[in-house]
Amino acid sequence: MDDFIASIYYFKDPGPQNTERTLELSKRRAAELKLKNILVASTTGKTGVLASKIFKGYNLIVVSHSTGFAKPDYQEMTEENRKKILKEGAKILTCQHAFGGVGRAVRKKFGTYETEEIIANALRILGEGFKVACEITLMTADAGLIRTDEKAIAIGGTDRGADTAIVVLPSNSQTFFDMKVFEIICKPLAPRF
Repeated sequence: MDDFIASIYYFKDPGPQNTERTLELSKRRAAELKLKNILVASTTGKTGVLASKIFKGYNLIVVSHSTGFAKPDYQEMTEENRKKILKEGAKILTCQHAFGGVGRAVRKKFGTYETEEIIANALRILGEGFKVACEITLMTADAGLIRTDEKAIAIGGTDRGADTAIVVLPSNSQTFFDMKVFEIICKPLAPRF
């Protein structure tokens, strides 16, 4: 590939007010690069519903929080939103977080950080949404919903909504360092933690 100039759209502030613009910018870049795989994080399903309408016809995977993330036995994605997403033809992935899980249990029990949470905190240098986009990429590859030899667009956010999108070559969790971020489509100007 020849050298080229690509634009990065910067939001003044992180947060859900950037969701529609993030999805629009992502769809435009997906069309330009002829990418079919779109990954989007969605806690309650609100962002997933919007994405399922915008990315109709794409291989859209909406990644929810794991059940029990907020409290034991509780799934934050509403059943209503889950049904809407599936009706539009998107897939939903609910599984253990790539940068959480047992390592987080060790931190909570023994007060020490494990490798995956250290990696998560390092990725947050570029913002919470950047960390989330990388994490859902690993999760969808591990679930076999995307291939590791096809680029994808991964979309994450800060707290709720979407404010960050990247073009990424996925990898599985056990080959994390093979994941490559090719482009940042958009992100907040200054990360908030």
